[in-house]
Amino acid sequence: MLSALHARRKTQLLIGLLAGVVFGFLLQKGGATKYDVIVGQLLLRDFTVVKIMVSAVITGMIGVHALSWLGLARLHPKSGSWGGAAVGGLIFGVGFAALGYCPGTVAGAVGNGHLDALAGGVVGMLAGAGTFAALFPRLQRGILSRGMLGDLRLHAILGIPEWATVIPAALVLALALLALERAGL
Repeated sequence: MLSALHARRKTQLLIGLLAGVVFGFLLQKGGATKYDVIVGQLLLRDFTVVKIMVSAVITGMIGVHALSWLGLARLHPKSGSWGGAAVGGLIFGVGFAALGYCPGTVAGAVGNGHLDALAGGVVGMLAGAGTFAALFPRLQRGILSRGMLGDLRLHAILGIPEWATVIPAALVLALALLALERAGL
C-alpha cells in the first residue's frame, strides 16, 4: 500500500492539501487564528493555543505509532542539534513576537481574510525561507552542525518498546489538559 502511494505524487500532494485545509479549519474553529488569542497565550492569560497543540500532539503521537505498528507507515526520525534548535527557535520566536502568528496560524488567519497575516506572515515566511535556503550551505557547515544529538528516542535510551513511552506520555499530556481546564485557563 505504501509503495503504491509513494509512486503517486499527485495523490500525495492532494492528501497533503486536504490535511492542510482540515488543519486550518480546525485551528480557525478552535480560535487559534485570532491575534488576541495568540497574544493572550504569550502573556500566559489564554491557554487555548496550548490546549489545541497538546491535543494535536496526543492525537498525532498515538496515530503515527498506530500506523507504524500496523505497517502502514515507516518512521524516519532525523538527528537534531542544539545549533539547529537555536537557529530555528530564534527565527520562529522573532516572527511570532513581531506578528503574533506562528506559521500554522498565519495560514488559518489568511484563510479568514486577515491582511496582516497575508502581508506580514506569508511574505515574511517566504522571505525567511528564501534567506535560509540561500544561507543553508554555510549554516550547515557552521552553527547547524553544533551539538549534534544523533538518534535520540526515549524508548531506545530506556531499552523498552515504543508503546511503553507513547501511552504514558499521552496520559501525562491528557492529565495536563485536564489540569488546564480545571484551573479555568
